[in-house]
Amino acid sequence: MPGMSRGDRNLGEVAIAFLRLGTIAFGGPATHLAMMRDDMVLRRGWVSETEFVDAIGATSLLPGPGSTQVAMYLGRRRAGWAGLVVGGICFIGPAMVIVIGLAWAYVRYGGTVVGLGLLYGIKPTVVAIVAFALIGLGRNTLRSPLLVTIAAGAIALYAFDASVLLVLALGGAVVLVARRGDRLGPDVHAALVLLPVVGSAHHTPHVRLDHLWWEFLKLGTVVFGSGYLLLAFLRRDLVTGLGWLTATQVVDAISIGQLTPGPVFTTATFVGYLLGGVPGAVVATVAIFLPSFVMMTVISPAIPRLRERRWTSDLFDGIGAAVVGTLIGVTIDLAHEAFVDPLTIALAVLAFIALMRLRINSSWVVLAGALVGIAHAIA
Repeated sequence: MPGMSRGDRNLGEVAIAFLRLGTIAFGGPATHLAMMRDDMVLRRGWVSETEFVDAIGATSLLPGPGSTQVAMYLGRRRAGWAGLVVGGICFIGPAMVIVIGLAWAYVRYGGTVVGLGLLYGIKPTVVAIVAFALIGLGRNTLRSPLLVTIAAGAIALYAFDASVLLVLALGGAVVLVARRGDRLGPDVHAALVLLPVVGSAHHTPHVRLDHLWWEFLKLGTVVFGSGYLLLAFLRRDLVTGLGWLTATQVVDAISIGQLTPGPVFTTATFVGYLLGGVPGAVVATVAIFLPSFVMMTVISPAIPRLRERRWTSDLFDGIGAAVVGTLIGVTIDLAHEAFVDPLTIALAVLAFIALMRLRINSSWVVLAGALVGIAHAIA
């Protein structure tokens, strides 16, 4: 446009591109990354294919929503630090608005025949989606007997209600010590001592906006590996630990999240609405995404070099294995909630086959489950 500087044009391009993506990118992180590659790499040429792959690999080592962090990185590469902020906000914003609307409908109509039928059909498909995601995660993560053993240990610890953060910290520490325990410097030993302590502070069960803020800020800082791991933290923290939600409400939150485009982490928006209305939704959303903005601002210039440090690579290998084990425990819990009769089991099996064999977008699987659930409810 006349009168606009090149920087302003680039920033506007970032805003428009990610607003569009945040509105239509249904199907989870794999879909988000595929659409970014098609638009920002192949069509617009913001970064090379190699740099895009490096960005994905580096953000996979960080806590927080990986596809959102890649969006921030692409925004920075196109329009500087302002592009990082604008790209992230525009990718998150549409999903947040949609989830608030769905949360309102859930509170108002969730107990109706149609509402109950909708959730009845969606929940089994979510089990299938998480199980399908686990296959890819496991294939890429469990590359040695040591990592398989850590995953098995994580399943056991999850079954005994261990802190999810403690499980992840132990996984990273075990691999680091096993592979290079005789070569660790004092700074790394200190980090290993402190890892299990992080996040062990006492929480009060009274739901206020400041309590929501600190809880979701913590989640945004410690949830590694997959947006689906947020399930484990929500169940342990908000159901078992604080008693803010029921297990059914957490499953409903994830189920509704599958209907929306954008980051899986906007499940926090739904939970925040249940606990504090629109202000709670905004507070939970800002808190869970804020650490990613901070981390990407600090780390993005060094992204290509993160994997080059061997002890960092080993640490995150262990965390990744613990993530897989924890997610297996989460999937078992989800199945207990979702499988209430032969039809729900059949829905999950068919959804899994569709994802595995047909490679269709998971949003279509969720939609099909929703339609079956509604038909079952009104039949």
